[in-house]
Amino acid sequence: SFGESRRRRSIHKMAAGVWLVAAALGAALGRGRGTDQVPVLAWSTESSLWRPQDSPNEGHILSSVQLSSYLNPALNKGPKTVVLFLQDKLSVDDFTVYGGAYGNKQENAFQNVQTALETSPSSLVLPSVDWHATSSLLSSLQDQTGRSPLYVHQLTIRELRLNASVPSLLVVRLPYTSSSILMPVKEALAGNDNIIGQVLETLKTEEVPFLAILTASRPSRIVREGPIISLGPSRQLLAEEEKEKEPYPPLAYNHTAGSPCILFWAARILLSNGDKVVDLTNRTFGDGATVNIGTSTCSNHTTNLALEYSNVESLGALRIIFRMSRQLYKVSAKYWFTLDQVEIYSNGERISFNVTQVYAPAIYSYHCKRVAQDYVSSSILPWSSSTSSWVVIFEDFQIQGFGVNGMRFSYASDCASFFTPAIWMGLLTTLLMVFILTYGLHMITSLKTMDRFDDPKGPSISVPQTE
Repeated sequence: SFGESRRRRSIHKMAAGVWLVAAALGAALGRGRGTDQVPVLAWSTESSLWRPQDSPNEGHILSSVQLSSYLNPALNKGPKTVVLFLQDKLSVDDFTVYGGAYGNKQENAFQNVQTALETSPSSLVLPSVDWHATSSLLSSLQDQTGRSPLYVHQLTIRELRLNASVPSLLVVRLPYTSSSILMPVKEALAGNDNIIGQVLETLKTEEVPFLAILTASRPSRIVREGPIISLGPSRQLLAEEEKEKEPYPPLAYNHTAGSPCILFWAARILLSNGDKVVDLTNRTFGDGATVNIGTSTCSNHTTNLALEYSNVESLGALRIIFRMSRQLYKVSAKYWFTLDQVEIYSNGERISFNVTQVYAPAIYSYHCKRVAQDYVSSSILPWSSSTSSWVVIFEDFQIQGFGVNGMRFSYASDCASFFTPAIWMGLLTTLLMVFILTYGLHMITSLKTMDRFDDPKGPSISVPQTE
């Protein structure tokens, strides 16, 4: 009946209205394994896809099978168009810290997402899902819909002509951080939220029914501020964070015995060709490394670091090549090295990135907090239509191909520019204060005191207007 429909719609809105509270409870109850969880948010233009009691208990971490059981009803009975907003990193703590969970709506970095959950006829919030399940969600959706994923950009989605009766799987990649490491996390999340809003507005304008899913390939880590409150000599209010693992040594290619000529290091290496994201870190560094670098080459002017892997899940036989060169620049009278290309070979396919922003003096190494493929033109690994289906991420990237002395990197030339926004703000503020001080001193020195005074016994003095 009409009254029953209104009652169900009100229940859905109430459930979506408290989504941040559920996220906060999930983060509090699952704190011990907070770094293993990724939230999954889903909403649809069709009603009655989920019931309010379908939401799991807070603190319970869903597996891949359990995640499928929650999404299957919507995939089977819901709209044919499925939109997956896939972010690089996301955690439930992002919603509690940046989502205005305590009533401050102006500080909410997820306004479009929250509005979509509150106004959609059907919505589902899963605060705690095993990140291994979300990393393989794209392949699961591909099997369920029977369609290959179509990677779209928020600027090009308007050019698509979607048919509501034909199944389609659209994937919109949302980077966790911008290509600039100086952008705050909140601004990056707010930018991603604006992208989601643009895509949803386009779908509504074309009147295409859809099922939207927001999740990430892996969890992020929020640095908690404030002191830890002690409850006694052996108890603390907050659980102690897991101890950081000892850093592994850099990967070295020895052109001659005991004399490395190439050093390479990264805190994390992630790769994907549209399916499951593969972590190559343990295969590359540490005691259990299985990478083969025997085909690498070194010379005075060119250096090639070749990383070869065998049987890498969906990528098969994988090969990654870093091509570097060294030349003399007469203006600086110094030798500089540049990383010219990054090539990837997988299952007979060749992907090449023409790198233009990785360079340093030949006696230095190069370091960057994040080297990844992004949609922005200033990305270190530029995005193009031929590489749109690939995900390539190097975190805490450092490489040196010339002037290597032992197993230690030389002084690092960082990708962060010298004049950062903070430095520019400090300089401009200082210049403004100096200008105000100079203007004030000028006004003080321009003051003229009276040199003649009125004598009550004599004639009154007159002061000309020109004075």
